[in-house]
Amino acid sequence: MTPVRKKTADSLRSGYTTGACAAAAAKAAAQLLSGARLKPGDEVDIPLPGRKRASFRLFGCELSLEAGQACASVIKDAGDDPDVTNGAEIAASAAFAKGKTFSVLIKGGKGVGLVTRPGLPVAVGEPAINPVPRRMITQAVREVMGPLSLSRPIEVTISVPQGEELARKTLNARLGIVGGISILGTTGIVKPLSGAAWRAAISASMKVARAMGIETVVLSAGRTSERAHMRKFKFFLPPPSYIMMGDYVEFSLKEAARQRFGRIHICAQWAKLIKIAMGTPDTHVRSGAMDVSRAADFLRHECGIPLPERPYNTAREIFRYILQTGPQAGPGEGAKKVCAAAAAYGHQVSGLPVTAFLVSYEGKIFLSSDE
Repeated sequence: MTPVRKKTADSLRSGYTTGACAAAAAKAAAQLLSGARLKPGDEVDIPLPGRKRASFRLFGCELSLEAGQACASVIKDAGDDPDVTNGAEIAASAAFAKGKTFSVLIKGGKGVGLVTRPGLPVAVGEPAINPVPRRMITQAVREVMGPLSLSRPIEVTISVPQGEELARKTLNARLGIVGGISILGTTGIVKPLSGAAWRAAISASMKVARAMGIETVVLSAGRTSERAHMRKFKFFLPPPSYIMMGDYVEFSLKEAARQRFGRIHICAQWAKLIKIAMGTPDTHVRSGAMDVSRAADFLRHECGIPLPERPYNTAREIFRYILQTGPQAGPGEGAKKVCAAAAAYGHQVSGLPVTAFLVSYEGKIFLSSDE
């Protein structure tokens, strides 16, 4: 049997953003409206930011002479990136609008979210189609309609048939984007497993929180930690306060300082919190798996937890030992010192007051650095 080769970062296949797909669908719709004969399977090419071009195969094509409207769609290919919109149909309709000056009017249709909170690149009340995708759509349509010297505006409506369902798997609701997904992208290209997309989401979430006047931001390492904190503080902190930092600890701390929050809460389970306490800027395993023996030494010498000098397989095994040895050894002062070390690292990086919360493996707040 031939062994399966694990893909490396260099061998992963790139894909295209929803913005690029929307621009391709819009150009095809404009071509149909101008009299071009297109059918599913044909290709349309568009300009990308940075002077590159890309071709897209059409999934749907339809021209309605009675309605004076053309529709086209493409299927998003995100490459090897685990994007929730991979395989989604991105559609555009085009129709002439009233007016005497050529322009491209962009609207959001079914499955494209509506912005309801300030702080995003798109104004409240507008469809969640970001500025760069809007420029890409406009440029792609101009390639078709511009040379025709038309004196009428053209209205382009972007839609995503499955957008509302897909949006439930994204952070849109927390950002105040309702009814569908966002049309995103700054280069038109999706780089697989890109940390840039996650960092951009962190920044965007913080902008929304600050625009709402929120002073305390909660940086969570995972969903379990976030839910635990929410249950305890649901009457004090609104949902936009919560930012899923994942493994991007240092970036999130610095971004919170840059956006001038007043206080930070860090929320994580034992293994992640130890990494943070040890001053690890990126807690993902790609940046180094946890050295359990080093962690044990840290807990002994820096946190005063009397661990026996023996091998440990996992951080969770250490935590289990601490719980079994009684309150004097762990759940009291020892684990509290881990929280204190994590809070101290957070303050060192951000310059802001930081409280660290340890979340149990049962999904509850175990203790905090303020206790």
